[in-house]
Amino acid sequence: MVPLRGRLLPRQGAKRGLQTGPSPVDRGQAGSKHHLITDGHGTPLAVVLTGGNRNDVTQLMPLLDAIPPVRGRRGRPRRKPDALLADRGYDHDRYRERIRARRILPVVARRGTPHGSGLGRYRWVAERTFAWLPAPACALGTRG
Repeated sequence: MVPLRGRLLPRQGAKRGLQTGPSPVDRGQAGSKHHLITDGHGTPLAVVLTGGNRNDVTQLMPLLDAIPPVRGRRGRPRRKPDALLADRGYDHDRYRERIRARRILPVVARRGTPHGSGLGRYRWVAERTFAWLPAPACALGTRG
């Protein structure tokens, strides 16, 4: 115990161990996030890189706008998907309405609901695409 201003306080412990580092949950630190949209096979259609302190949902509409025309069958190339699958970071009612206005079905997990919605069966495609990114791109920061 150490006396301080008339009280006895516990003695301060050791500063830091060898295996400690900065807090991984500190949102105030500099960093970056990759926002990625893929097709059903994992082919990246559009990538946006933002600061680590930006909210994920703010990049939803720029990602949809960045999708290039996809060639395939005869006729006009497709510019929009039939459905959009996303995780809880992209859940916001205003953006759901904007997606529906583009005639895209939003399949986004709701915040505050228990996990197990089944989106993980399809989300691994996007996670695999993150793993395909070259090492220097992944070293820039976290992915989102």
